[in-house]
Amino acid sequence: MKPFGYLRPTSTDEAVRLCAGGPRARFLGGGTNLVDLMKLGVEEPGLLIDVGRLPLDRVTRTADGGLRIGATVRNSDLAAHPDVRHDHPVLSQALLAGASGQLRNTATTGGNLLQRTRCPYFQDVAKPCNKRLPGSGCPARDGAHRDLAVLGHSPECVATNPSDMAVALAALDATVLLIGPEGERTVPVTGFYRLPGENPDQDTVIRPGELITDVVLPPPVPGAVSRYRKARDRASYAFALASVAAVVRVDAGRVVHAALAFGGLAHRPWRATRAEAELLGAPATAASLARAVESELAHARPLRDNGFKVDLARRLALDVLGELTGASTAPAG
Repeated sequence: MKPFGYLRPTSTDEAVRLCAGGPRARFLGGGTNLVDLMKLGVEEPGLLIDVGRLPLDRVTRTADGGLRIGATVRNSDLAAHPDVRHDHPVLSQALLAGASGQLRNTATTGGNLLQRTRCPYFQDVAKPCNKRLPGSGCPARDGAHRDLAVLGHSPECVATNPSDMAVALAALDATVLLIGPEGERTVPVTGFYRLPGENPDQDTVIRPGELITDVVLPPPVPGAVSRYRKARDRASYAFALASVAAVVRVDAGRVVHAALAFGGLAHRPWRATRAEAELLGAPATAASLARAVESELAHARPLRDNGFKVDLARRLALDVLGELTGASTAPAG
C-alpha cells in the first residue's frame, strides 16, 4: 500500500488550486479506472482530489437547444436522460454498450473521457511500455496486439482508446469544457485526444491541473437519425474490437448530413472524415456507402494479428449506414 493524500474541494476553483499545488495530484470522479490503475501500480498519485460532489451533476439545455452535460453526471443517468434518448440516441446506445450496470452507476462523464487504454502491456508494470514509461519500448507491436490499433498508430505505440461514449461524442461534434490554472477553454472532442506519435504517454491535450467541467452537445440535426453499434468478444462487459457511431440525414434520396466515427481501431475515437466527404451529397445507395467506407479504411495499417478488425469495422459501418439510410448493404445471393 502506497500512501496518498485525499481532499474533497467544494468548488471547481478550489479543486484546480489544490491540484496545482499538490504532489502528483489527480482528480478523482467515480474512480472506476483510476483506482484500478492504482491497484496495479500503473498510477501512483500523491494526492487524490475528489470532485465527485462538485455541482457538476446536471444535464441542462443550452440557449441554442443543445445539451450541457456536467462532468460528474453518472453514465447510467446520462444514458437514461430523456433529452439524450430523444435528441441523441447514439449517445445513450454507446453508454449502455459499455461496462456493467454497476460500473455505469459509478462512472462519470469526465472520467469516462479520461479512461486509459486496456493494452495488457500498459497495465503490467513488469513489462516495458512507452505509454507508461516513455522510451522503454512497445512490445505489443511484435507481441499480443490482436485487440490493438489499425489506424493512426506509430512505432512507439499501438494502443487503442477504450471509451464507447467518446466515439458517440465524436460523431455528435461535442465539445469539452475545461478549467485550469490558466482559466477556461473549450476543446472539440475530435481534438481532445491525441494520436501517439512520439509521445504516447500523452493521451489527450489536457494541460496540467485542468479539470473537465462539462461536455456540450450542439442541437440535434433536424431530420437526422443516429446509431451506435459495437462488436466484442462476448455479449456484454467487454471493450470494443470495433465500433461505429453514425449520425445521418437523407433527403430526396441523397445524403445531406453524415457524421461517422469508429471506436476500437485507434488511439482516439476515429472521426471518419474521408468517408463523410464521400457520403455528403451522394445517393443513398449500397454502392455509395461501400465506396465511402472503403475510402476511410483503405488507410488502415493492421499488424500481424489484427487485420480482421478492418473487415469487421467495414461490415459494422455498412450495416449501420444501411439501416440509417434505408439502403440495403447485404451481399447478393
